[in-house]
Amino acid sequence: MEKHKSGFVAVIGRPNVGKSTLINSLIGQKIAIMSDKPQTTRNRILCVLTQPDAQMVFIDTPGVHKPLHKLGEYMAHTVENTLKEIDAILFVVDATEKMGAGERFILERLAATRRPVVLVVNKLDLIDRETVLPIIDSYRKQYDFAGIVPISAKEKDNLEALLGEVKKYLPEGPAYYPEDMVTDQPERLIVAELVREKLLEMTRDEVPHSVAVDVDEMKTRPKGDIYIRATIYVERDSQKGIIIGGHGAMLKETGRRARHDIETLLGAKVYLDLWVKVQRDWRNRPAVLKNLGFD
Repeated sequence: MEKHKSGFVAVIGRPNVGKSTLINSLIGQKIAIMSDKPQTTRNRILCVLTQPDAQMVFIDTPGVHKPLHKLGEYMAHTVENTLKEIDAILFVVDATEKMGAGERFILERLAATRRPVVLVVNKLDLIDRETVLPIIDSYRKQYDFAGIVPISAKEKDNLEALLGEVKKYLPEGPAYYPEDMVTDQPERLIVAELVREKLLEMTRDEVPHSVAVDVDEMKTRPKGDIYIRATIYVERDSQKGIIIGGHGAMLKETGRRARHDIETLLGAKVYLDLWVKVQRDWRNRPAVLKNLGFD
């Protein structure tokens, strides 16, 4: 009989390579928010996949990039800390883009961790298959990877092979978490992130990274539905106007889209009450960042 394995796996890469999509596909549930805008993930999100022979704890990290403000410094620090306490690393790259300075910067950091690194070449669905080998060769020349697995996170293609590769590098041990647990994130934080995801989908380029969402109240009412009051924080009055929209249309549509995902998450009817407030330069204010959960 095979011994049970368990361990922690960091998922890292440049912004917008599909890390959150990959984790959601592996877990089979939407935990990490997704967007075509870079630097979407801000917190370290722990997601648990339990199988009969192993428990894999994936850690979705913010995309590695040069910090431009206090929030960016927090995100970079989060990645650095994560790499100190894991058993294996998935380095996710975008098959549609050539290796650049960002990837080389990450490879330098990985060399210092002395952990097995699996190269995950994502977005196979967007390229011709014969171009995969040259991509793999270009990375293999730069780093001695423990394994290399091409995948499509969006299409769930080759994920079983990836999990098989991950298990090779996990130590023997018991499950750390209950088998029905899929994340360490409280429901409030996931709800706030789902609202932010819809804002990222709908707003112009000047707004996305200036947006934060905080759930102020969340309670189950006598009829079984759930009341949620959340505040959307922006940095300027002009951004507040964009998010609210003419006659409140943008805010209503944000609420409608977010409510659908939140009801799926919570398994109940949801009344979502959204408010928008200006909190000037919040990304550079440590006290505000702490209140928003960036501690």
